[in-house]
Amino acid sequence: MMNVRLIPALMAALCAPALTPVHAAPAEAALVQGPQFAVTAADIRADSLRMPPEMRPLVLSRPQTVTQVAGNLYSRRAMAETALSQGLDKDPEVQAALRIARDKVLSDAFLLKLDEKNMPSEAAAEGLARDLYRAKPERFKVPEEVRARHILVEGGDTPEARAEAEKILTELKGGADFAALAREKSIDKGSAVKGGDLGFFGKGKMVPEFEKVAFEDLKNPGDLSGLVKTQFGYHIIQLQERRAAGGVRPFAEVREALIEEVRAAAVQDARVQEAQKAQQGAKLNPEAVKALADSYEAQLKASAAAGKKPVGQPSGK
Repeated sequence: MMNVRLIPALMAALCAPALTPVHAAPAEAALVQGPQFAVTAADIRADSLRMPPEMRPLVLSRPQTVTQVAGNLYSRRAMAETALSQGLDKDPEVQAALRIARDKVLSDAFLLKLDEKNMPSEAAAEGLARDLYRAKPERFKVPEEVRARHILVEGGDTPEARAEAEKILTELKGGADFAALAREKSIDKGSAVKGGDLGFFGKGKMVPEFEKVAFEDLKNPGDLSGLVKTQFGYHIIQLQERRAAGGVRPFAEVREALIEEVRAAAVQDARVQEAQKAQQGAKLNPEAVKALADSYEAQLKASAAAGKKPVGQPSGK
């Protein structure tokens, strides 16, 4: 076993969220077809694994984006074939990079299977979640919270956006239905489908300008704000409920978050154990480590002597 702790970067990778499995349909048509090779939907899906799972549908639901990604992959494939024809795959550094890429793809696939194997069932996860809830009630004390809904106007900090926000505010003051306008006008689609409802939230969850209005300026349920400018644009906020601090959240309210927590912990523990098992029999070579670090330190000194800023170092004023 290595006589060192697992490298933090390795641990971060091992404890990252599991990849979402993808399944290619049989005999899929090529998205881009060239004289010698093509780019398929399977290629797009494989490339999308570098994105967070929740982002993939958002990004790849637009034909224009899919077209751009497919074109980029085709260009990459064409250049890779050219590199092979020029013998660049024989270069030792290129061979090392190919091994690293291969290791990542295969280890990610292995970790996905490991996650599936160690993922607690619904019943087991709920049992562990209830145990955690009972063991640490202090975690679930209720802070002061408000429930609010908002309409976020498209256009950013522009006269047109402000005019549009003022028009909506006038309609609301005239008795227009807030939920209907939120569904129609708000660019925050996550809350728009719920009539602008953001649910309950405590302090520190929203940007300061929004939080001040929600917690301090709006006093009673139904109170309507003026235009609230944040980095996201113009908001119109309506207070729906206030909940004073005190008591403990019921289990039903925190159930989903706790189940996700215990499942993530189970997967992480399995990954750590597997990483430790994988390192059994491996021996660290301190001299080789120092020699490599010294070579990069020499580069830093050479750059400093030449008055160059090392790559990755921010420029000062």
